[in-house]
Amino acid sequence: MNTTPSIADTVMNMVSQSIQVLTKPSVETFEQYENKGTLRDAVIYVMIAAVITGLFSLGSGLGAFLNGIIGTLVGFLIFTYLVHYIGKTQGGTGTLDNVAYTFALFWAPINVLFAVVSLILLITLIGIFLIPLLAIGALVINVYFAYLAVQSSMNLRESGKIWITLAVAFVGTLIASIVIAGILR
Repeated sequence: MNTTPSIADTVMNMVSQSIQVLTKPSVETFEQYENKGTLRDAVIYVMIAAVITGLFSLGSGLGAFLNGIIGTLVGFLIFTYLVHYIGKTQGGTGTLDNVAYTFALFWAPINVLFAVVSLILLITLIGIFLIPLLAIGALVINVYFAYLAVQSSMNLRESGKIWITLAVAFVGTLIASIVIAGILR
């Protein structure tokens, strides 16, 4: 008998865990879930979120939709690998599974919510002017949750080491994204 949960069960568990992480943000909440999944689980969850957000922009064409999904997955993987690697250089002790799973719990639902609200604002036309503010808000929220997630998943507590980890991961991901975009042109 196979005791491995199905993909549907894993995703439903992650949705439930995401709700907890988003409504009770703390290092302790993240620590409850950091060992509950793997990199594979995180990638599946992020891919589902990428497809959902892509569906909201499908009007831009199938190519843009597919590039968005691939770009999202590659960006997520690069970022989480860099958080893990840089976190280790800062004395962190977490695993790549811990980092990817923890980040997926907040990143996926925040991005889906951003896509839904952006579409609503776009439809209202007046709301189109609020989309940049929404993007800034989503960025701030992601940074806040990333700060908590690094503390939990990498077991880092010193603020400077957490910021170094996040800043280097962000810059590395940005550079990789620019290179990948140049290649795909």
